Amino acid sequence: MDDADSLKRAFRGAYGAFCVTFFWAHFSPEKELAQAKAMADAAKASGLQHVIWSTLEDTRLLVPLSDDRMPTLLGKYKVPHFDAKGEANHWFADAGVPTTLLNTSFYWDNLIHFGMGPKKGPDGTYSLTFPMGDKKLPGIAAVDIGKCAYGVFRRGASMVGKTLGIAGGHPTIAEMASALSDVLGVKVVYNAVEPEVYRGFGFPGAEDLGNMFQYKRDFNDAYCAARDLRSSRELNSELMSFGDWARANKDAIPLD
Repeated sequence: MDDADSLKRAFRGAYGAFCVTFFWAHFSPEKELAQAKAMADAAKASGLQHVIWSTLEDTRLLVPLSDDRMPTLLGKYKVPHFDAKGEANHWFADAGVPTTLLNTSFYWDNLIHFGMGPKKGPDGTYSLTFPMGDKKLPGIAAVDIGKCAYGVFRRGASMVGKTLGIAGGHPTIAEMASALSDVLGVKVVYNAVEPEVYRGFGFPGAEDLGNMFQYKRDFNDAYCAARDLRSSRELNSELMSFGDWARANKDAIPLD
């Protein structure tokens, strides 16, 4: 996606494109912005009839940089991997590309691939550590994102210009822990921490994620409402709940 000409070649002759960036490969919001612009420009040059841009909220609309409830990161972001995607929305509008904005949710696959799965404590109990309090965490199976995007394409031009949010469920972390206990056959509990504690864990991206979870916690009603379960299921009749996903992936969830 850093090669504009390769994007034009890839898009040539296509009806549409599902455009996605991956912040965690480079941790650079500026690179995400540049890649989004390159995709928007290539889509326009190739005459695509429908683009789905996988985006997220620009958290600075609710938490301006002057707001000290959470630290400002990289000089001009609150949640860099959210804010850059939300900021990039305008590239598609500016290019005049027929676009659907698709706001995704927490990937349940993060419990497998991103180090967020259950961790074993000294007493043998496993814990899920998140700074969400008792609030809900809208989530989705990664495979269902693609199926929902396909559902958008199938609806065609009626979806152009719309902003959609998708999720497979809105469980609390305690409900996720209970479901994992049932599926994995071990005791899993919710280890609730404050966002500032999570930001201090020190792994790459901890501050970004700490701010992200705080944003989801503090604006939970609006965040959940933007990810309607009924409309998500209308796009993808095979949509999995968290329990469905856990049962399908129980052998892949690491228990260290």
